[in-house]
Amino acid sequence: MGHVDVNSLSFSLPDGRPLLNDVSLRVGEGAKIALVGPNGTGKTTLTRIIAGDLAAHEGAVTRSGGLGVMRQFIGKVRDDTTVRDLLVSVAPERLRAAAEEVDRTELLMMERDSEADQMAYAHALVEWGEAGGYEQETLWDKCTVAALGVPYEKAQWRKVTTLSGGEQKRLVLEALLRGPEDVLLLDEPDNYLDVPTKRWLEEALVASPKTVLFISHDRELLDRVATRVATLEPGPAGATLWVHPGRFGTYAQARADRNARLEELRRRWDEEHVKLKTLVQTLKVKAKFNDGMASRYQAAQTRLAKFEEAGPPEETPMTQSVRMRLTGGRTAKRAVVATGLELTGLMKPFDLEVWYGERMAILGSNGSGKSHFLRLLASGGTDPEREHQPVGDVRPVPVEHSGTVRLGSRVRPGWFAQTHEHPSLVGRTLLEILHRGDEHRDGMPREQAARALDRYELARSGEQRFESLSGGQQARFQILLLELSGATMLLLDEPTDNLDLQSAEALEEGLEAFEGTVVAVTHDRWFARGFDRFLVFGADGRVYESNEPVWDEGRVVRPR
Repeated sequence: MGHVDVNSLSFSLPDGRPLLNDVSLRVGEGAKIALVGPNGTGKTTLTRIIAGDLAAHEGAVTRSGGLGVMRQFIGKVRDDTTVRDLLVSVAPERLRAAAEEVDRTELLMMERDSEADQMAYAHALVEWGEAGGYEQETLWDKCTVAALGVPYEKAQWRKVTTLSGGEQKRLVLEALLRGPEDVLLLDEPDNYLDVPTKRWLEEALVASPKTVLFISHDRELLDRVATRVATLEPGPAGATLWVHPGRFGTYAQARADRNARLEELRRRWDEEHVKLKTLVQTLKVKAKFNDGMASRYQAAQTRLAKFEEAGPPEETPMTQSVRMRLTGGRTAKRAVVATGLELTGLMKPFDLEVWYGERMAILGSNGSGKSHFLRLLASGGTDPEREHQPVGDVRPVPVEHSGTVRLGSRVRPGWFAQTHEHPSLVGRTLLEILHRGDEHRDGMPREQAARALDRYELARSGEQRFESLSGGQQARFQILLLELSGATMLLLDEPTDNLDLQSAEALEEGLEAFEGTVVAVTHDRWFARGFDRFLVFGADGRVYESNEPVWDEGRVVRPR
């Protein structure tokens, strides 16, 4: 069993802005602690410091036991990494080093094949065996069968880009939970997972003897797994941390009670401060005319100095207030009409009508074709009219299909892409993007743009480039662009995956006020409660409707 101790840790950004301020946290043996807080407060940075990827500017981290880390990029791998590479990256350190040496010497053998190269390769294989590499391959076989449905021998050279985000996550989670490391740091492990896999993850974490610190925005998972909730609260001097000793179900009330208590302590401190300063001023005047008052004046000065030196109580955390103004507009009564629609190689043909103003959630396992269907709608359907062109900056990749799907008149699709890939935004600051506008939205004066960013709690990030934002900040900015673009149908692909708790609630309120149609792919059970129709992509390849959310559809049965 292992533990983690974070002691008085502080960290500042490269531009000098303080991010973390005197943060302390103990994750005891076998504990399951959730790390929450608004997007951009430093949750991922804190886990990177614990993992040793970053050095803290003040404070220290101590731990016992081996450390296994799931980093935030898992699920978004877009390079030439293979399944074997991905599994090696989360293996114990000695195995990682041994695997790298095997790869290096094997490449030299292929290029030169000298006697020295042969000896080096033989030594690398011996070290791989002594490090437990062959036993690890047996474990990886169990992981690939569980996550991908194929043995390691067939899966190891497969490109990770051929896996869905959920498959990438499941594969790494299987390796970490089955592996030897005593302590796990999991940065948003539930992103991209379908609900059956989320339920598996919940059960696996609850049953695991490992010590786990995890970041999540999934309210159902938090409620089921976390035994305590650690919160990073933003402040002008950097985020501070406090721990709710109970489960997530009691967290909201505990946070409200804590903030009320801090406000009361601050009010009392301010009142006492005013009294002491008034007393000092009064005695100062009296001491000028009465030598007998001099000692009382000096005593009052000393008392005030000690009071101010002790300082005020902890400040009440800044309350996040995200205000989304998703407006929309009137469209034809039938917003979407699909006839005999078949997503090539994915799902069987189906018919569908979506009416203006409806809220439809698309449910089903990863890889079933939900995002393909959303992308087809985002591109305007089978044969789009000019008015059906998407309002965003990203042009969806064409989706192969047969049958037809058409959008109604005045339906302007606004697409929230799951991967956050926006090449036109990269290298530009948020203020610059809003100031210049694009073909779908007018440019804004910088003051007006700053006010819009402030509504989304992004004002402090106005001069940051889009790609430097946290995943949640990027998600909020995407929603702001949709707000400004005039979309009358919102197509949301896992919109709550990276949103913090307050932002997710703000999105729910914004969608409730939106005058238009909403179609969303989601695995967020809490978020899905706000929808009135459910389109389910079933494991047997059928697409069907349900009056209630259906969360138990497994992986679609296809040749692999």
